[in-house]
Amino acid sequence: MSCTTILVGKMASNDGSTMVARTEDGHFDVKRLTVVNPKDQPKKYKTKISHLEIELTEKPMRYTACPNVDPKAGVWAATGINEANVGMTATETITSNPRVLAADPLVEYKKAKTRREKDVPGGIGEEDIVLLVLPYARTAREGVLRLAKLLETYGTYEMNGIAFNDENEVWWLETIGGHHWMARKVPEDRVVINPNQFGMDEFDLEDAFGKQEAHLCSADLREFIRDNRLDLNRDGKFNPRYVFGSRRDMDHIYNTPRAWFMGRYLTPESHRWEGPDAEFTPESDNIPWSLQPDRKVAAEDVQYMLSGHYQGTDYDPYTNRETGKRGMYRSIGINRTGVTTICQIRPDVPEKIKGIEWICFGSTTFGAFLPFYTAVSRVPDYLSRITCDTSTENYYWGSRLIGALADSCYAGSIQNIERYQMAVATKGREIIREYDGKMTESGDFSLTEEANEKLSAMAKEETISTLNKVLQTASERMKNGYNLADN
Repeated sequence: MSCTTILVGKMASNDGSTMVARTEDGHFDVKRLTVVNPKDQPKKYKTKISHLEIELTEKPMRYTACPNVDPKAGVWAATGINEANVGMTATETITSNPRVLAADPLVEYKKAKTRREKDVPGGIGEEDIVLLVLPYARTAREGVLRLAKLLETYGTYEMNGIAFNDENEVWWLETIGGHHWMARKVPEDRVVINPNQFGMDEFDLEDAFGKQEAHLCSADLREFIRDNRLDLNRDGKFNPRYVFGSRRDMDHIYNTPRAWFMGRYLTPESHRWEGPDAEFTPESDNIPWSLQPDRKVAAEDVQYMLSGHYQGTDYDPYTNRETGKRGMYRSIGINRTGVTTICQIRPDVPEKIKGIEWICFGSTTFGAFLPFYTAVSRVPDYLSRITCDTSTENYYWGSRLIGALADSCYAGSIQNIERYQMAVATKGREIIREYDGKMTESGDFSLTEEANEKLSAMAKEETISTLNKVLQTASERMKNGYNLADN
């Protein structure tokens, strides 16, 4: 599944929080926000895609999730924050190469061809990973180690990048073939940008096989690289992207341009992104995995990048100029996104309200990011009671409708879209500030559910108001319009 991931270390953010964020770019999957309480977590889990059964014997914690509304393809929980204030998003589909996949094949489900044979289950994948890991991880590092054990035990049928954060650390894990993996702690002053490619371009193997302060990997990774002649590096350097990643023409259309747009936004002064002397172009294979931003990064900056469609460049599909380059690269904000979240763990509030999740349904270009408290046992109906039928009575379908209408009349609608996004973010922050103060002063953290109801009501009001405006604009610009001067 194609996605875009952004990770923010605590010293790179404006308020000392850590953030992990990702667009889940599926196939117009209908999504909802929910809370999975411990009593609702399965004791035995069976995957839909790979027909694998896993016993879950440990005691689970409460966690938020954004599963598919239609369960026929599985849970696809996507992202969430648990009651220990650990955030997680899974997964970023990443790339590999034939050398890796031949050495450690993906673990795919094999259906029996005859009655005498038995089906052979596959490994775990995006459908399963959040459900199997997030309820049991008390730190970001614990999340990495639990997932690593699952990968080594069951394998995976796809290439995955998975992010974890807690109050102090952000970790990124990338799978290598069917059973191998490597994980790195994001430097505190850095922002990671990762579009559908094997991302890590630096890795300290000495640390991974020594103190393990910021690097973890499969116990046999050195032997795996050596025995299969995977290393393409020279002069003793180790760039894992050269070893485990890809370098395809399609990357230059689908992946690297997204990294270029995000890097250009984060470091407009410290790197050259345009012109004849540019350090990086949209088709550069060496765009850094992590960057030290020129200024501190807020949640709104993450929202802007994840809504990107190359605005301000010749590649913007919505530009009214004929540039000869319009729409040539895959945007970040695309039509088929199901849900996008930012899992934010804050340092300066009481423990029970550190976790804030920003949620946006549908295309991020036209959707609004709504913050909500994750320390709750239930979610407002406007965010959770979603059906597969189109409706104006919930945030998912309201967002989808706004996007579908505004796309066809972008120039006439974008002002209302920007006002909508600004209103939801501003009023959302006002409500969070109000209830942070109330709960810090009173110690009554049950007010999180009252706050979320207030946030939900605000989002509904702003969404319906914007839908009315965008519908009017789209109606006025229908191709069968005709005005007759009959006076």
